Parts: sequence; C-alpha cells; structure tokens
Amino acid sequence: MNFDHLHEERILILDFGSQYTQLIARRVRESHVYCEIHPFNMSMESIRSFQPKGIILSGSPSTVHDKDAPLSDPQVFQLGVPVLGICYGMQVMSHQLGGAVEKALQREYGPASIQVDHGEELLRDVEQESVRVWMSHGDRILRIPPGFTIMAHSANSPVAAMGDTDRHFYGVQFHPEVAHTPSGSIILENFLFRICRCRSNWTMKSFVESATEAIRQKVGDDQVICALSGGVDSSVVAVLIHKAIGQRLHCIFVNNGLLRKGEAENVQRVFRDHFELNLTYVDASELFLSKLKGIADPEQKRKIIGNLFIQVFEQEAARLPNAKYLAQGTLYPDVIESVSFKGPSATIKSHHNVGGLPERMQLKLIEPLRELFKDEARMVGRELGLPEPSIMRHPFPGPGLAIRTLGEITAEDLHILREADSIILEEMEVSGWYEKVWQAFAVLLPIRSVGVMGDERTYERVIAVRVVESVDAMTADWAKLPYGILEKISNRIINEVSGINRVVYDISSKPPSTIEWE
Repeated sequence: MNFDHLHEERILILDFGSQYTQLIARRVRESHVYCEIHPFNMSMESIRSFQPKGIILSGSPSTVHDKDAPLSDPQVFQLGVPVLGICYGMQVMSHQLGGAVEKALQREYGPASIQVDHGEELLRDVEQESVRVWMSHGDRILRIPPGFTIMAHSANSPVAAMGDTDRHFYGVQFHPEVAHTPSGSIILENFLFRICRCRSNWTMKSFVESATEAIRQKVGDDQVICALSGGVDSSVVAVLIHKAIGQRLHCIFVNNGLLRKGEAENVQRVFRDHFELNLTYVDASELFLSKLKGIADPEQKRKIIGNLFIQVFEQEAARLPNAKYLAQGTLYPDVIESVSFKGPSATIKSHHNVGGLPERMQLKLIEPLRELFKDEARMVGRELGLPEPSIMRHPFPGPGLAIRTLGEITAEDLHILREADSIILEEMEVSGWYEKVWQAFAVLLPIRSVGVMGDERTYERVIAVRVVESVDAMTADWAKLPYGILEKISNRIINEVSGINRVVYDISSKPPSTIEWE
C-alpha cells in the first residue's frame, strides 16, 4: 500500500532505542501530522527519498561515549531541514556538531523543574519559570556546539534546552512526549508548525479516502480473502476493503469453540446482516476441542490451535480459486517492532496475524492498516460506521479461552469460563470502566477451594479476575478498580455461575508478569 500522495508533509523519527520512541510518533500523529519511525542508521539515500519536513532524534539508554554508541549519519545535519534532538538525541546533536557531552554529576530520572531563558521558536508560549518536565539521563551537555544558544536550564542540567535558530536545530534534555511534561505538546507543536511549517492534514477521513482508492488500484479485478475474527483490527480491515471492492472480498470466520459468550452470533449479525459482507461461517468447534483433549501444556495448545486454524482456513479458501490476496490487520507497532533499533521484539506475534498463510497459499499480502496505531485504527472504524462495541472491543488472544482455562480443556470448563467472563464484561460496561482499561477477563484456575453455600460445604473451582491498564500491551499495570465493582463481580460470579465458589483479583503488573496467564 502506498499513500505517498497523502504524505506530502511528513516527519522522520530516527530511533536510537528509547522506550518512548513510539510515544513521540503518537504525539506527532495526534497533531494530525504524518510521521514514521526508522532505525537511527537509516541510509542517507532512504532519508532523502523520504523527503522529511523535519527530523526528530529519539532518546536512548546509550551514552555517546560508548564504544558502539548509536550515532546518526552527520549528513542528517546537512539536509537543510529542521532537526529536534530529544534527550540522547540532543547529546548526539551536540557530539556531532562540535559540542561536548560529559557524565552528569548526578543522574536525573523522573520529574524536574527547568527555567526557560528565552523562548525562541521552540519554547514559545511555555511559561518562563519552574516548568515541570520529565528527565531520564545520566549525561549532560558540557559545551554547546558553535551557533547554538542555551534556551533553558535546570539545577542539574546547565543546558536543558538549546537551539540554533539559523539552521533550525534544537535539542531538549527532557522528554516532551510523555504526559509528565505538561508543556510537552506545546513544544512538539512549535516544532511541527512554527519551525517545520507542517500542516494538519493527517486525518482518518482522508486516510479512508486514500486507502480505498489505493486498495482498488492494487487489487484491480482480483479477489481478496480476509480471516475475520471479530477483533478491532480484522473488523476495520474487512469493512475498509469491502468499501473499496464490495463482494470481491471474501471473509472467513472460523469458530474454534474457544470464543467468548455470544461472539459467533454477534460477528455474523454485525458483518453479514448489517454490513452485508460476503461472509463464510465455519463451525469447527468440535474439531478443535477433540484435538485439544488431554492437552495441558500452553505451548502445545497454541501450536495445535494455530495449525488447526491454518488447516481449516486453507480448506475454505480453496473454494475461492480466483482469490489473489490475503488481507491482514497488521498495525504500525507490529511493523516498528520488526525493524526498530534494540526494539522490544523482532517478531510479529503469530496469533495476531495469519502466520505463514500467504506463502503456503501463494497469495499476495494486503495490509491497509500497517501505517496506523491502534487508536487510529479505531478512528477509521468510526469513519466506516462500525458499531462502538466492535471498535472499543478489548484485545482477545488468537488461542482464545484455551489460554484462559489453565490445564486441560473441557466443554464444561469452557462453559464456566464464558459465563464468568460475560459477567466481568457486563459489570465493566455498566460501571463505565470498560473503555478506561486495556483488557478485562476471567481465568479459570485448575484448583478447587473449600467454601460454604447455604448450610452445605462446597469444594469447587476458582476464578481469577484480570483487569489491566496499558497503552500498547508492551507494559501493563493492574487496574485499581473500586471495591464496589470488584464486590459486585465476585458476588455475581459465585451466585450465578455453577461450579465456582471463590473469586480472586490479579494485582500483578507486566513486567514481571504477562497480561495473559498462559
């Protein structure tokens, strides 16, 4: 997919390995300016071809004095475009333009106050004294490069911000992209609009218009297959491609017997009845459960489910010999992870996509959302008229309830888990907490607990409730739900779900725990 005609104005972010690099991109996109993240060692030929209106150098856990310190090509500063260095990015700028960087006497991690010496273009409209910022560095600028002036300082950083207004080079020692820097959005927008002279033309309405035209041109008269799961990504992809090519899109929805309560019926109702998509529903639940019988190891479960899905999907796709493309809901974070410098992962999670199928089935891949973050994909869904429950649906793993039923899987256990999970989701929605968190779900534990119901002693199963807050699932914190909501969830599960006599709440963060239990 190529939307270059829409990206006439774009910002290039060179990634030196900061944990905040994706956040920089999100802040730029929120200002309706298109940007992309590329490794710090992106070739100059590629940078020139990208034709950025401005360049942002990210932070890094490294120091410029490391033997293998990541450094940008010095020619970056000869392109004639504005450059903003953030934290380590500022130190790289200083190091490569004739300044000096030294180890700070005292490292700064966390909140700090800076004083603005003069606003210039970058710090215009930022209050002059005691500006709260977020610091994260062990080095500091000892001497600024020729042509630069000091724009702000703190007690520990004589150079908290610097700038060369003639060449439009700027650096800040703090992180304007994080919420802990209240004036950060002003600073970034000053760079985008006052310095780079960008326009706010990156909108999801314009994306939908350009994407549908690009899909039509790429697909031509051919047909496309889409594995529809009911999740946000595949749902938006399906409706977007349907808008572009209509009934030449063939969606296949496989019920593996591991879905949440009412999910199969809801997917068919929304996509076949409401959007009138060409949808094939395959009920393979008995096949999946028979193959999973007696299997307790979570990795074995994942492999069996993944292989079975490919087998069933291939069988159904074989009925569509004229299809030339396979659509996937790949998002921009997946793309970044596969190319970023010292990124968190070099592999796209296989359960997010139909791993290996394009090659096996000799299909070309079409990924219309690969430039978008999750929140942008949701905005596209709204532009396309998807119902809000589909847009705001919590992430659901490909192996489904198989990895939320710890140990061996039985139809009875799946029924218990579905009922408990349904109660959690209902109470989250009623309380208004559903859209405030990343994920909420139930886990059925492979243990029994003594309890008392009425005058009888019970010995039944335990449900763990897991609710987490996150931005991108790379890290997550357990949600501090009000006790009243937890109490209602617990009471309803114990009273309404036969076989459960105890409910516990998971208060583990990621890391060291994972979001899912298996």
